[in-house]
Amino acid sequence: MIKNLIFDFGDVFINLDKKGAMERALNLFGMDTLSEEINAINVLYEQGLMSTEEFVEFYSDNFPHLDEDEIVGTWNYILRDFPNHRLEYVQQLAAENKYKLILLSNTNELHINWIKENVGFFEEFKDNFDALYLSHEIQLRKPNPNIYEFVLNENNIKAEESLFIDDTEENIISAAQLGIHTWHINPETDDITTLFSTKSELF
Repeated sequence: MIKNLIFDFGDVFINLDKKGAMERALNLFGMDTLSEEINAINVLYEQGLMSTEEFVEFYSDNFPHLDEDEIVGTWNYILRDFPNHRLEYVQQLAAENKYKLILLSNTNELHINWIKENVGFFEEFKDNFDALYLSHEIQLRKPNPNIYEFVLNENNIKAEESLFIDDTEENIISAAQLGIHTWHINPETDDITTLFSTKSELF
């Protein structure tokens, strides 16, 4: 029996443009693919192991033709709209009080600051969750198993009583290996508001 719902944030609640953001970055950097160093820096930043100042400085040093606004704008380009019906959905779930609601997101300070400035109801959205974990604040990151173990332990919940919803396959696989039920949501065809009909076998 499912007692706990653990949600990713990007492409579950807020829409992302991963393809467009990558194309924009590669075009600005004059690359065909991101280097191993860039990918490693991005992961460090997302895990809170590098400050925003250090992160921007890395890009400024490596791409001196870009100013800080271009760097930050390119990094935040991935963030799109937050449909209001998804806010209403999580508000309904919170009001029903049938499940423990947890948000678990790989994110970073620049993205969260953009969201706070551009999504007027973000604080209202956050208030619906029993717990909220952002990778850069807890210094843990999906798909590493220790982030799921952390959530289970912090909330004193069982894997087999929990459903994790995420749009990234590797995150789903690592959670499932711990015995957590999963829904690999496809942002092209799925919407979080169909949770109970899509995963009806669990409820």
